[in-house]
Amino acid sequence: MMALTLAVVRGSVSPDRIGSAMGLLGTTSAIGTALGPSLGGLLIAVFGWRSIFFLNLPLGLAAFLLARRHLPIDPPAARRAGSGSGLAGAFLLIPTLVAYALAMTLGRGSFGPTNVALLGAAGLGAGLFALAETRATAPLVDPSIFRHPTLGARLAMTALVSAVVMATLVVGPFYLSICFGLDAAAVGLVLSIGPAAVALCGVPAGRAVDRLGAGPVTAAGLLAMTGGCSVLFVSKPSAGVPGYVAPIVLLTVGYALFQTANNTAVLAGAPAGLGGLVSGVLTLSRNLGLVTGASFLGAVFAWASGGGEITSAGVGAVAHGMRSTFGVAALLILLALAIWGLGGAKAARRLRSEG
Repeated sequence: MMALTLAVVRGSVSPDRIGSAMGLLGTTSAIGTALGPSLGGLLIAVFGWRSIFFLNLPLGLAAFLLARRHLPIDPPAARRAGSGSGLAGAFLLIPTLVAYALAMTLGRGSFGPTNVALLGAAGLGAGLFALAETRATAPLVDPSIFRHPTLGARLAMTALVSAVVMATLVVGPFYLSICFGLDAAAVGLVLSIGPAAVALCGVPAGRAVDRLGAGPVTAAGLLAMTGGCSVLFVSKPSAGVPGYVAPIVLLTVGYALFQTANNTAVLAGAPAGLGGLVSGVLTLSRNLGLVTGASFLGAVFAWASGGGEITSAGVGAVAHGMRSTFGVAALLILLALAIWGLGGAKAARRLRSEG
C-alpha cells in the first residue's frame, strides 16, 4: 500500500511540486500514526488488547472502498506492458526476507547460532536474487534503477533512519510506564505526540523541499534527529515526562524533514516508467530498517537494562537502557549523515567532470 501510494503521487503531480505532495502525504500518514498509540492505548485500557484487531476490520474495509472508488485504473495496454513473470525473483526474495526477519527477531535479545544461520541464509539468498535479476528477461527488480548515482545512498539512509524511529516505539512504552508509572492510555497519549509533530511539519517540510531542494532539507532533518538522540542519551528520569517528550519531538520533526526530502529525491530521480518499482524498493528499505530497529536496538535496550525481564527491571536500569539505546541511535544517524555527505561529494565531482 505504501509503495502504491508513493507511485500514484509521483505520477499525479508535476516534478516541481513533488516535495509538497510528499509533505502532505507525510502529514496524513502521521495523523494515522498519532491516532494509533492514543486510540490503541484507550482501547486496551477499556476493552483489552483484542479490541485493537477488531477496529482494523472497518478501517481496512473503508480503505478498500476508497481505493476502489478513487484510484486511477491503468489502460489494458499499460497493464500488459508492465506485466512480467518475475516468479524466479519472487521465489528467491520472499524466503530471503523471511530469513532476515527471523534472524533479527528470534532469541529474545540474544544472538545465537540459529540467528547466525538465518542471517547467513538471508545473505546467500540476497546474492542469488541479485544474480537472478541480472539474468532475467522480466526481472522483479530492474537492476538499472541502481545505476542512479544517489539511489543506493538514499535507500541506506532510509533504512538507518527507520531503525532509529522504530526504537522510539520500542523503548518509549517501557520507559514511560516503568520510570513514570503511566498506564496504557497515558503511554499511548504520550507516544502520539511525536507523530502529531510530524503531522504538523509535513506540509511546511514539503514546501521547503520545493524551494530549497532535497539536499539541504535532508541534512537539516538528519541534524535534528542527531540532536534529539543526543539529548535522550544524556536525559534522566528526574527531567520528568517533558524531559523525554521534548527531544522526541525534535527527533520526529527531523524525521519529517528527512522523509519528505528523501522520498522526493528518490522519486524525482526515478527512471521513466519505473516509478512504481522505485517506490517499492524504497518501501522495502524502510521496512528492513523497521525490522532492524525493533530487533537490534531493542536488543541494545534489553542488554543495557540488565539483560533480564524488562517488566521487572528497576527505574535506574530502564533509564540506563534508554540512554544507551539512543546513544547507539545517534551513531546510526551520524552514519546516515556521512553517507549523505559522501553522496553529495560524489555528485559534485560528477558535475565537475561533466562540465
